Amino acid sequence: MKKNKSMIMKTKSKYIWLFATLLAVSACSSDDDSLTTSIEAPKPELSNGEADFSKYIAVGASFSGGYTDGALFIAGQENSFPNMLSQKFALVGGGTFSQPLMNDNIGGLVAGTTVLANPRFYFDGSGPAILPATPTTQATNVLTGPFNNYGIPGMKSFHLGVAGYGSLNPYFGRMASSAGATVLGDAVAQSPTFFSLSEIGGNDVLGYALSGGTGVDQTGNFNPATYGANDITDPNVFATSFNAAVSALIGANNAKGVVGNVPYITSLAHFTTVPHNPLDPSNPDFGPQIPTLNNVFGALNPIFQAIDPSRAIVFSETEASPVVIRDETLADISVQIATALNNSPTFPAFLAQFGLDGSNPVVVQLVANLLGQTYGQTRQATENDLFVLPSSSIIGQVNQTYAQFLAGQGLPAQVAGQFAIEGVTLPLEDKWVLIPSEQASIKTATDAYNATIESAATDNGLALVDFKGILEEASTSGIFTGDYILNTSLVTGGLISLDGVHLTARGYAVMANEIMKAIDATYGSNFEASGNLLNVSNYGVTYSPMLQ
Repeated sequence: MKKNKSMIMKTKSKYIWLFATLLAVSACSSDDDSLTTSIEAPKPELSNGEADFSKYIAVGASFSGGYTDGALFIAGQENSFPNMLSQKFALVGGGTFSQPLMNDNIGGLVAGTTVLANPRFYFDGSGPAILPATPTTQATNVLTGPFNNYGIPGMKSFHLGVAGYGSLNPYFGRMASSAGATVLGDAVAQSPTFFSLSEIGGNDVLGYALSGGTGVDQTGNFNPATYGANDITDPNVFATSFNAAVSALIGANNAKGVVGNVPYITSLAHFTTVPHNPLDPSNPDFGPQIPTLNNVFGALNPIFQAIDPSRAIVFSETEASPVVIRDETLADISVQIATALNNSPTFPAFLAQFGLDGSNPVVVQLVANLLGQTYGQTRQATENDLFVLPSSSIIGQVNQTYAQFLAGQGLPAQVAGQFAIEGVTLPLEDKWVLIPSEQASIKTATDAYNATIESAATDNGLALVDFKGILEEASTSGIFTGDYILNTSLVTGGLISLDGVHLTARGYAVMANEIMKAIDATYGSNFEASGNLLNVSNYGVTYSPMLQ
C-alpha cells in the first residue's frame, strides 16, 4: 500500500461541466407558457391592506443580512431579502431602508491586519474557491446609524438581548448604537410599524451541525455561521428569547410583522454534497491499493465479526466504497482489539509485510495498541451519515499530524503515512460527519423552535412563512418559480450559494416572494394578485471574481 495524497476524485470536479450548463440556463427552463396565448384580466391596484410599512425593521441573522458565498459584501447586502422587500413596500408607503454596508465586494472582516473572516467564495471552474484578495472592512470602524436591517451573521436567539454584544460579534459591533447596545434594543428604538423576524433559531443548531456535532469551531477564525458556543440552544432558552423579541417589536406601536420557521438545515448542500461512498476503484490513486487495504483490515475483521459484525471494513474492487469513520456512539473496543492482536499467532507475519519486526514483543504490543486505539470506535459510513462540505478536501489525504505521531511512536515514516490516510486507514473524526443520532438532535431542537415560532405567530396575529416546507420541497422535487426549477444542489441548483448554506440572490428573491405571499394572506395586502412579486429571473446565482 503506497503512500498517496489523494485516493478519491475531488468532489468539486464534477461541477465543471455542470456549471457550463448553469451559465446557459441556470436551471431547468419551462417554455410551456409560450405555446399558448391568453388575454389576462386587469390586475388590481397594489394595496398594503392592514399593514403599515412606513418604518420597516428587519431582525434576523445572516440570511436577513444578505450573507452569501461565505461572506457579507455590498452586492449580497443589496440583494438581501429585506432590501428587496423594502423596495416593494416603498410602493405602498414604505420609507427609506438603511443597511450597514461593507466596504466592498470582497467580503470578510479585518481588525487591523488580522483577518477575522475570509473573503467570499467564487466559482473557479471546478468548484468553490476563496477569492484571492484581502478584506478591507475594518471591524473597529463603527458606522453611523440608525439602520433598518439588523440581520447579524452568527447571531443566535439568546444573543438578541445581550448587552455589549457588539464586543463579541464584530458584525453588530460596526453598527451598534453604543458599546453596551443590544441588537433588539437598537431595532426597537426605531419604532417599527412593520417587522420581519426571520431565521432566528437557524444558528442555534447550525454551529453544532457545521462542526459535525462536536460543538467545536473548525476554522480557527471568526466564523459568522458558528460564532459562540456551538452546542444546540436549549428550546426553553430559545422560547424565552423569541417571545421576548416578538413582544418588544410589536411594542407600543402595535406593529404588525412576519416571522419564519426554521428548516431542517441538514437538507442544505453543505451536508448533502459529499457522498458517504466517494472511494472509487477506478481512481488510479485508490483502486490499486484495495487488495492491500483489505489485507490490512483482514487482520481486524475477525475481531469485529466476533464483537459487532457491522464494524467490518471491506473495500470493493467493483463499486464505490464508503469511507471509514469514528462513531462515538459505538462501544469502545480498543482493549479487545489490542488483546486479540497481541495473542494472535498470525499477527507477527502481518507486521513483517510492512517491514516491522514481528518477533519483537515490544513492537507487537506497540502496534496492537495503536490499532486498538485507532479502530476502537470505527465503522464504514452508510447512506444515513452526512458529511460536511469541507470533508471533500481531506478524504484520501495523508493526515501529516497523525503520521508524525505514529512516526514518533517508532513506526517507519512510510508505514506511518500508510496508516494516516483520512477516511481510509485513519477514521474520519467526528467533526467531519453528522451521524444519525446527531441529526436527530438537530431535528428535535428544530421542531421545538418551530412550535414556539408558530405559537407566537398565532397568538399575536403575525404572518408566518413556512421556510421548513419550502426547503423540503426544494430538496426533493425542486421549487418551480418563474422560468426555473430551483433545488438545493451545490453550484447547479440555483438556490444555495457556494458556501452550501446561505442563499443565492435568486434564492433570496424566492424568500422575499414567500414573505409577501404570507403578508397578503394575513394582512389583506395584494402583492401577488397585483403582479408585484419579484421576478426571480432578474436575480443571479453567482458573482464574478472580478466584482471586488
